[in-house]
Amino acid sequence: MNRFQTEILVQGQPTLAEALVLTASISFWGGVNPKTGRIADVRHPQHGIAISGKVLCLPGTIGSSSAAAVLLELVSAGLAPAAIILHEPDAILLLGLIVAQEMGHATPMAVKLDRREFTPLIDQTLAIDIAGMVSVQ
Repeated sequence: MNRFQTEILVQGQPTLAEALVLTASISFWGGVNPKTGRIADVRHPQHGIAISGKVLCLPGTIGSSSAAAVLLELVSAGLAPAAIILHEPDAILLLGLIVAQEMGHATPMAVKLDRREFTPLIDQTLAIDIAGMVSVQ
């Protein structure tokens, strides 16, 4: 079993879910539909795929000050990823999770893991425990 120690960026719910490893960076503002939880950017290689309920592995984000609002909408609508694994912390995106927690929503955990570690996660079911340990199931 592959196990990866991560750095916790935002504490959230432990999870067991399918990994969705994105092949390109994404902007949540305009790139993810907050009403469907699907990738809306027609230029993104994974256009149309749902991020809801998945362990979303982000090789990078394309900045927008509205990313936090989109992620907050996803959390409040029950359409958020089960967890988020980021190559690099994105303070604006993570703010959406922090605000969701402050509003009393159950929020996905966000952790940092080098994108070179993403390949073994493709098409796998992942468990992320309260300490941020990612295990391939």
